[in-house]
Amino acid sequence: MENISDIIIQLAKSGTKNRRTLDILKRRFAKNSNGVVVSNSLLLKVYHKLLSTGKIRENKSIEETLRIKKVRSLSGIVVVSVLTKPYKCPGKCIFCPTQENTPKSYIKEEPAVARAIMMDYHPFKQVQIRLKALKAAGHPTDKIDLRIIGGTWSFYPKNYQNWFIKECFRAANNSRTTKSLPLLQKDNERAKNRIIGIMIETRPDFINLKEIKRLRELGITAVELGVQSIYNDILEKNKRGHLIEETIKATRLLKDAGFKICYQMMPNLLGSNPKRDLKMFKELFSNPDFKPDYIKIYPCALLKEATLYKVWKKGNYKPYGKETLINLLLAVKKHVPYYCRIQRIIRDIPSSYVIQGGAKISNLRQEIEKTSRKQGWNCKCIRCREIKDNYNPKEELFLFRDYYDASQGKEIFLSFENKNRTRLYSLLRLRIAGQKSLAVLNNAGIIREVHTYGQMASIKKDSVSAQHKGLGKKLIKEAEYIVKEEFEIHKIAAISGIGARNYYKKLGYRLKDTYMIKELWQ
Repeated sequence: MENISDIIIQLAKSGTKNRRTLDILKRRFAKNSNGVVVSNSLLLKVYHKLLSTGKIRENKSIEETLRIKKVRSLSGIVVVSVLTKPYKCPGKCIFCPTQENTPKSYIKEEPAVARAIMMDYHPFKQVQIRLKALKAAGHPTDKIDLRIIGGTWSFYPKNYQNWFIKECFRAANNSRTTKSLPLLQKDNERAKNRIIGIMIETRPDFINLKEIKRLRELGITAVELGVQSIYNDILEKNKRGHLIEETIKATRLLKDAGFKICYQMMPNLLGSNPKRDLKMFKELFSNPDFKPDYIKIYPCALLKEATLYKVWKKGNYKPYGKETLINLLLAVKKHVPYYCRIQRIIRDIPSSYVIQGGAKISNLRQEIEKTSRKQGWNCKCIRCREIKDNYNPKEELFLFRDYYDASQGKEIFLSFENKNRTRLYSLLRLRIAGQKSLAVLNNAGIIREVHTYGQMASIKKDSVSAQHKGLGKKLIKEAEYIVKEEFEIHKIAAISGIGARNYYKKLGYRLKDTYMIKELWQ
């Protein structure tokens, strides 16, 4: 083999045996090149160069074989995280670290923060460099789930928020000219890189009807609430600055407006203990005031930049040991229902950073999964049931309905899964609200989420994954039936991401006041 291009050409000829052929070709190249091992990233560059010059045709099989860190697009989307600039925080939480030139609660050693600092926190640059990296690793970037992280979003100046969102859309559209936000959003409906959802993080005490209207104008579809604890005495001891009543109200207002909700929860706070932490998580999914769609579990990590470090130095705080923490989280996972996704189980703090106490295990999720398998049980959360790259077109699917009361309304969780519910293909969240946050949602059922899992497939292209097989459309049709026939409501609304609007338009929905609306009289 004379050059790297030959590897790609031979792969193109190998058909469905790419992975086995790739190993053989790599070994042969190394043997003839004094032991030089060719990386998949270099092969991807060569593949794209040959593609641009017309020497080979587009080959999805090659792209999938060479794809790096496949998990990045195995949930049906790619996540692009963008950090806001450091800004003063309204809170005085004793567990939050404070570093210079870093948003409160974050540290510069975290990968997303390090990228943001390199880009001087500029949103356009952050989005573009992330998209470039994903493409270089072989991932499609058609469907972007944008995560805006940093400080309390709702506390940032409104002008900065507008500019930040505009720059994110401009980067996704690959636009070199500045336009108004509505025009950039309109362009993104047909862009190559479509933003199909935007999540921001904020505090529960900043959510009100005015803020909800503003979030919708910006294109936000999901909100991550810094809840941390559901006990007022714990919130007060840790100087959180809000009480659980604000969390309950914010959860209801957001759900009634169709938003997806993620709770940040923090076991091992000052004043708590493993028994009380477990009780807290049980109540999250038994008390209708809560029941979040997603949770991030961030066991308190003792960092020297946080006020809590001084409390620990005086002997007034004791972090959980590894065994205690793992046993707690194993017990927590047993109580997570089918409709919830555990987004994370630990902060993304590199092992090179010295954590003084508490959550020091960087691979905590893997440790817990390994232990649960040994104990003979599986977590029911969405992330643990996603099909990822194990799509089987011949597997018989069943439509499941889970009804539950939440935040003074009715929630219907629809899903296509295998018979024993260990493999999740597609889901839909439908809400029948007790109250309406916005006039446009009066007398309407609300689709809060539609998501098909598995390897992300490019828009308008055939796929070898579960996407583009009509599962989402079937769930929407079922939701429309439930709204009309079971609840006798003749209008349905969807809180669509900007880049997903055309999907709903093809199903008879029309844009009105930032929502996709369909009348169900016929």
